[in-house]
Amino acid sequence: MISEKYGRTYHYPFSPGTTSDDRINHTYWEDIQRIGTLVHTEKLDGENNCLSQWGVFARSHAAPTTSPWTRQLRERWELIKNDLGDIEIFGENLYAVHSIEYQRLETHFYVFAVRYMDQWLAWEEVKFYAALFDFPTVPELKIEPVSGLTPELLKQEIIRMSQEPSVFGSCDPWTKEACTREGVVSRNIEEYPVSGFAQNVFKYVRKGHVKTDEHWTRNWKRARLTWEFANEKEE
Repeated sequence: MISEKYGRTYHYPFSPGTTSDDRINHTYWEDIQRIGTLVHTEKLDGENNCLSQWGVFARSHAAPTTSPWTRQLRERWELIKNDLGDIEIFGENLYAVHSIEYQRLETHFYVFAVRYMDQWLAWEEVKFYAALFDFPTVPELKIEPVSGLTPELLKQEIIRMSQEPSVFGSCDPWTKEACTREGVVSRNIEEYPVSGFAQNVFKYVRKGHVKTDEHWTRNWKRARLTWEFANEKEE
């Protein structure tokens, strides 16, 4: 393994989108009380990709990915690989449509985390490095101090945000009907050690989210960008 893969993000216990192999953080409130401030971001429906000096990786970090839907990202990596050093950039690759079709994408890759050695960097540093390499970050939904929260308030807040449509306009790829965003990811706004990942990042995923099957890789289609939808309407 060239580098350590991104940890599995534990679900909030009230997240309805858990599957049999998902992990749930039942002590999430104890963990959150050790955090000063939370930042909630939109969970986007794509593939978790990592850009490091060694290549572009998907979930496995045993070897760089060569999938057709990462071709554009791998071309971009060629331009920045010599400047990455020990920085590893993690983002959601939306080049292929999964279970949500987005109608207002400006680009296909949105950064959500940056790792440097054995630390996950603070959210401000994530935004700094994303901008430095000319990538956008995932949509920021809310920043809030933990001191004013209760478990019930947090739960209500997460559920409310999860029931809204995506910042990028979300619809069902098959029916074309509007749908809610995939979910919400909450993280410690400050940096934290790689070993403390499970105590600093939490997620909520909508019920029955994954609608793709094992044939997806043969039948996948590219996600269109905003300007392509605009051209379509003009024709």
